[in-house]
Amino acid sequence: MQIMNEIEEAEVATVRALPETIDALEQLSWNYWWSWAADGASVFRDLDPEVWDGVEHNARRLLRETPEFRMTRMATDPTFIGRVRKLAEDFKRYMDPAAKVWAADGARSLMHANPVAYFCAEFGIHQSLPLYSGGLGMLAGDHLKSASDLGLPLVAVGLLYHHGYFRQRLRRDGWQEEHYGKIDTDDLPIQLVHDEAGTPLRVELLIRGRGVECQAWRVDVGRVKLYLLDTNLEENHPIDRLITGHLYGGDRETRCVQEMVLGIGGIRLLRKLDIEPHVFHLNEGHSAFLTLELARELTIAGQSFADAAREVRGRCVFTTHTPVAAGHDEFLPSLVEHCFGPEYAESLGLTLAELLDLGRVAAGDEAELFGLTPLALKMCRSTNGVSRIHGAVSRELWKVLWPESTAAETPITHVTNGVHAPTWVAPLIRELYAKHIGPDWCEQECDARRWTDGVERITDEELWRAHRLLKQRLVAFIRHRLYHARVMHGESMLYAEAARTMFEPEALTIGFARRVAAYKRWSLILHDPERLMRLIDHAERPVQLVFAGKAHPQDQGAKQILQQLAQWKLDPRVMRRAVFIQDYDQEIARQLVQSVDVWLNVPRRPLEASGTSGEKVAMNGGLNLSVLDGWWPEGYDGTNGWAVGGAETAAASGAMPDEDARDAESLYRVLEDEVVPTFYDRDATGIPRRWVAMMKRSIETLVPAFNSDRMVQEYARKIYLGESK
Repeated sequence: MQIMNEIEEAEVATVRALPETIDALEQLSWNYWWSWAADGASVFRDLDPEVWDGVEHNARRLLRETPEFRMTRMATDPTFIGRVRKLAEDFKRYMDPAAKVWAADGARSLMHANPVAYFCAEFGIHQSLPLYSGGLGMLAGDHLKSASDLGLPLVAVGLLYHHGYFRQRLRRDGWQEEHYGKIDTDDLPIQLVHDEAGTPLRVELLIRGRGVECQAWRVDVGRVKLYLLDTNLEENHPIDRLITGHLYGGDRETRCVQEMVLGIGGIRLLRKLDIEPHVFHLNEGHSAFLTLELARELTIAGQSFADAAREVRGRCVFTTHTPVAAGHDEFLPSLVEHCFGPEYAESLGLTLAELLDLGRVAAGDEAELFGLTPLALKMCRSTNGVSRIHGAVSRELWKVLWPESTAAETPITHVTNGVHAPTWVAPLIRELYAKHIGPDWCEQECDARRWTDGVERITDEELWRAHRLLKQRLVAFIRHRLYHARVMHGESMLYAEAARTMFEPEALTIGFARRVAAYKRWSLILHDPERLMRLIDHAERPVQLVFAGKAHPQDQGAKQILQQLAQWKLDPRVMRRAVFIQDYDQEIARQLVQSVDVWLNVPRRPLEASGTSGEKVAMNGGLNLSVLDGWWPEGYDGTNGWAVGGAETAAASGAMPDEDARDAESLYRVLEDEVVPTFYDRDATGIPRRWVAMMKRSIETLVPAFNSDRMVQEYARKIYLGESK
């Protein structure tokens, strides 16, 4: 079936026409390219900063809700008109099919083949599209953006969750409460997919014995198209309409049927779109059912399942992000039987028992749950972890599936995660990079020599000035957020106003923001409260801490960890120096990683598969203070940050005796003896020369190695094309 490739002009028309001098904003608002383009976000923000904040940086709503007088005023401002014109010209050049891109030479055979199909349960493209919960979604969003920048042919498939992920609010006692809104598709740069007759395109699945219709939406992420499936249709049973209700919401049954829609429905959608991918990339196990659907296409055409599975393996690759067995999706066999029914196994030429064995480590073990990771491992030609250590941990964890091999011989490799620099680097730092690395620094992220030479040209004075300005912005942001949070909670105005004087822009500021989970060890820094108090309450060399993160709604233990932290920071001695920013999202993450002096990361080894927030900090000149787990052992060289504890690791199932106590001691010692003295060691001009030297070293060693362009290039060559080097 021939599908329309472009959105019809009538579909993208706003309620009111924009003034002709800035009407290019209309087209720009329909593609998230603006969110990482130089001056892109600033152009939209400057149209009306107050409305911009009110609509939570949603460009579509901004164009609709900006008052007419403000709109016409900006439309008659020559400087603003020029900025809009330049942004539109940059977008036109970027989208030009003849534009020079890395993939034309770096992955030439992919350029002349069919695209990569990238499946993931969540995508962190922008905070205005809340289809992400944490690191997996952020990584997926950065993957799409780099694929776009590199010109790599790729389409992405996910789900449209109508209530997204929860909004967080802490009660006065520190307990997390979850609140769900509803995504209004009319407010977003998202369009229903139609066929050439103008009919909304749909696919159908048999789930729990009922036919379930799924419609498809499209989001443009630069050159990449992201397709999102949605079951919220009147024709569906009320229960089935909720399949795509919440990200990671509901019970195990909801999770199972969501993953059926993602995997099976995703393949059927690509068929309706006439897209025949060169390779299917399963980003985590949530989409593993797609391998069954690919096999089913072949078995109903007459092949045996064994032959079909062999062919499917040649076309599928799998990235695992979880270093412990308990973190992988598993379902009761009876639940799988209930959701799939007997017909699906029959169409594969399998009995139900044979189907269930595909998701088991031990075939025939009826007590074993059906796991999506074993299914993906068996049905994909390539499996990779997301850091060197995680690759080794995954080989040890899953070597049982290759009993004839040692752990070292287990066929699981690694591609270390990276982050999308244009998304995460602050404009002030971008300006320095453009000046000293070159105007094309975004396209030269992997050129280590160029970064070494360019960073040497950045003076201490200009790097420190940019960083100080960003810290001042962070302090203003913290004060603003905390003030409004206190007002919303009905606190006294005296207490609310006190937020306006919290934190000091010149104090050493440590950031700690991530998902709240036991292995992340949120409470490690509280191990010795009095020792910590001496650090944060020092009269001449104070330390201040900013925290952010969400606990999974069903993880009561994580909520208790968060409550402990929230109650600790209410201590009058602590209140001036520690803050928790509620409702952690992409915008809060950006504020923190662009501005903190130090990024703290203390997971229990080896449970951090990779971690990417520290990579974002490094790109902005911040320094990492982290245990040697995930990506950090590949980046740390003794001159570009600090390590907590040693490199020894516990078994993936738990901690070594006294591990927390030893790591807490190491953390305090490094802070007391290295971090704090280095930060406060200033010359006559007030610049901490040793600190700035470490900032430069961090930039020049970490930016070229841990950006998502390098990551996607490695996926293209090593995983998608299967090249040995």
